[in-house]
Amino acid sequence: MYYTVATPLGPVCDWRETPCRAPLTPTRISCAQQLASFRLTTASSSITLIQLLAAMDTSELVQKAKLAEQAERYDDMAAAMKAVTEGGAELSNEERNLLSVAYKNVVGARRSSWRVVSSIEQKTEGSEKKQQMAKEYREKIEKELKEICNDVLVLLDKYLIPKATPAESKVFYLKMKGDYYRYLAEVAVGDEKNSIITNSQEAYRDAFEISKAEMQPTHPIRLGLALNFSVFYYEILNSPEQACKLAKTAFDEAIAELDSLNEESYKDSTLIMQLLRDNLTVSFLTFA
Repeated sequence: MYYTVATPLGPVCDWRETPCRAPLTPTRISCAQQLASFRLTTASSSITLIQLLAAMDTSELVQKAKLAEQAERYDDMAAAMKAVTEGGAELSNEERNLLSVAYKNVVGARRSSWRVVSSIEQKTEGSEKKQQMAKEYREKIEKELKEICNDVLVLLDKYLIPKATPAESKVFYLKMKGDYYRYLAEVAVGDEKNSIITNSQEAYRDAFEISKAEMQPTHPIRLGLALNFSVFYYEILNSPEQACKLAKTAFDEAIAELDSLNEESYKDSTLIMQLLRDNLTVSFLTFA
C-alpha cells in the first residue's frame, strides 16, 4: 500500500481517522433525529432521502453532512454534499473538504473490499464453486465502485471544475478528477483501462501545471497532488523511476522553502512531506 491523500484537511492515506466528536447542540440533535430515520436499504426509502435532502437549504445540508461524518455514515454524508454541489454555487473551502472526505470514505470502503475479495478469488482456484461465488461478489463491489467514481466525475465536470476560480480550487478539483479516474483504473481492463489511465494522467498533469505556476511548493494541496500523482506513476503506470523523481522533486522543493511556511498550513504540509519521504524510503525503495 502506498500513501496517498484526499485533501490536506481531509483523509490521509486510504482511510480517514475517526473524527473528533462535536457536542450535540439542539440543532445537531434535530439533525440526528432526521438522520436516524434514514433507511437506505430499499429503492423507496432512497427516494425519501432524496426528497428530504431536496427540501433542505445549503446550510442544513452542510450540517447534515457534518453530523453524518461524526456518525461515520459516509453514504449519507456524500448524498448531502452531492445535493449541495448540485445547487450550482461555488463551494466554500469547508464544503469542498466535506465533499472530498465523504466520497473518499465511500469509495475507500469499496476499494478495500474489492482488494480483499479479489485476493480470495485468486486463492480459490481449486474450487470452482467458491471461485464463482467470489467472482460474482467482486463484480458486485466493482459495480458499486464504478458508480461512485462516475458520480464524482460528473459532479467535477458539470459543476465544480467549470466554476472553480482560484488556482487552489482548480488544482483541488483536477487532482480529485485524477484520483477518481485512478480508482477506476484499478479495476478496469483492456481498452477501457487505457482510456481511463489517459484521463487520469491528463487531469493530474493539468493540475500539476497550475500548481507549479500559482502555488508555493509548501502548499498542502500542491504537495498532496505531487504525492497522489507519484502514486499514479508507481501503481498504475508501473513507472517507479518517474514516481520517485516526482516525489523527490516535490519533497526537495518544499524543504527548501520550509522556513517560509505559515503556521496555518504547517501541520498539513509537513504531514504530506512525511508521506512523500516514506514513499521514497520505504515503498519506492530508491531515489530517481
